[in-house]
Amino acid sequence: MAARVRVYLETGSKRVFASAADWPGWSRGGKNEALALETLATYAARYAPVARLAGLTFDARATEFDVVERMPGGASTDYGVPGTPARDEAGAPTAAQLKRMRSLLEAAWKYLDRARASAPATLRKGPRGGGRDREPIYDHVLGAEVEYAKRIGLRLEQPPGGDAKAVNAFRKAILEGFHTSSPATKWPLAYFARRAAWHVLDHAWEIEDRIP
Repeated sequence: MAARVRVYLETGSKRVFASAADWPGWSRGGKNEALALETLATYAARYAPVARLAGLTFDARATEFDVVERMPGGASTDYGVPGTPARDEAGAPTAAQLKRMRSLLEAAWKYLDRARASAPATLRKGPRGGGRDREPIYDHVLGAEVEYAKRIGLRLEQPPGGDAKAVNAFRKAILEGFHTSSPATKWPLAYFARRAAWHVLDHAWEIEDRIP
């Protein structure tokens, strides 16, 4: 029998986010709790390769959920962003937990890079002709990470998306700085990992879904 998955639910006025508490990046939204959990379950198979890249055992059949915390959401939630830390994330992670979080964030980056490498520069447009192409999506992810890094006390410059060496150095700086809380840490480290990995994978899956 597959193990049950601990889940946080963040509820706004129009949208709910379900996030796997122990698997940063496995977060999906829906119009209500049931739909958010249903969507989270359908993405287990898509998340499994990320866990493998991190060297972790992940059962893609593990779609039985235990809701361990409910948080009130806000405008960010309704916009489509898991924007509220859980109380469960407030404590200082152990060294083993930090190592696991870093491994999964790094795996999300690898997954994004693979999605980028397999996609054409021009992606299929949305129903009204909208949507960024591949490189603007990649640059958007890097830009968001500059802002996320500030929430854990890191001041970094956004690297050019086309400069793999600079991108790798940027990511290394995040991983090295993501080790302990300090007065400059505005986000709990566990929430940082969850939010950053979600954003990376959300756009990696968008690239995959919009390949012509």
